[in-house]
Amino acid sequence: MDFTVEFYVSASGRSPVQEFLDELKQSDPGDHAAVLRGLAKLRDRQNHREPLSKALGGRLFELRHVGKLNTRVMWFFVKGHRIIAVHGIRNKGRAIPARELDTARDRMRDWQERFET
Repeated sequence: MDFTVEFYVSASGRSPVQEFLDELKQSDPGDHAAVLRGLAKLRDRQNHREPLSKALGGRLFELRHVGKLNTRVMWFFVKGHRIIAVHGIRNKGRAIPARELDTARDRMRDWQERFET
C-alpha cells in the first residue's frame, strides 16, 4: 500500500516545508528536483530506510539528499499510511544541529496535539 506525503501546517496556516522547498527551488533547482523525487519515493515503504531515509529517534525520520549542501526534510508516520513532513534544512556537516531537531520535534508535537485523538 502506498503512503501519502503531506506537509505540516502550523495553527496560523504556515507550511514551513513548502516555504523551504520554494526557497530551495530559487536557490538550487537541481537539489529542489532531487528532494521532490525523494519525497515521491517515500510513498513506497521500501524507501523508508537508508540511504534515502534514516531514523532520528522518537518517531522522527529524515529524507536525505547530498548535493552542494546536505538537504534534509524531517518527517514522521501517522495512522492511515500517512507521512507528515515537518521541517527542512540545508547544512554542510553530517550532523543535524540540535536546534533544528528541536524545531522538527516541536512541530511534530504540535501536529499530534491538534490532530491525534
